[in-house]
Amino acid sequence: MPAAHRPGLRVDSGLTIPESELSWRFSRSSGPGGQGVNTADSRAELVWDVAGSAVLSPLQRERLLERLSSRVVDGVLTITASEHRSQLRNRNAARARLAAVVADALRPPSPARRPTRPSRGAKERRLEAKKRRTDVKRLRRPPGD
Repeated sequence: MPAAHRPGLRVDSGLTIPESELSWRFSRSSGPGGQGVNTADSRAELVWDVAGSAVLSPLQRERLLERLSSRVVDGVLTITASEHRSQLRNRNAARARLAAVVADALRPPSPARRPTRPSRGAKERRLEAKKRRTDVKRLRRPPGD
């Protein structure tokens, strides 16, 4: 895929990773492959240097490195795709997966939960249900107790 008609990987409306920052590695994929299983390098690895990226703001870089800390090694994020038999489909899958992972990591955190207290009616309903359960169990006891 020449970079001429692919200007970059669009993550969201505010971020597009240029093709020059993405690098590819290919290797033999496991699984079915027919006659070409031992010759085709269909497994695709997409590599992006998060720490050295020029398109990220300092806040975005910090958020990505923090949220993807389990997937980033030495500031580099690697996405692997080997579920398809053709290299082209694996490349497209890796691109889509990278865009999804980065977009999810850049999403701002949800607001903290504001603790609430149970209403008086909820407390009364809970206690009434406990009393009913107690009565049911009391009726099941042998008569000597």
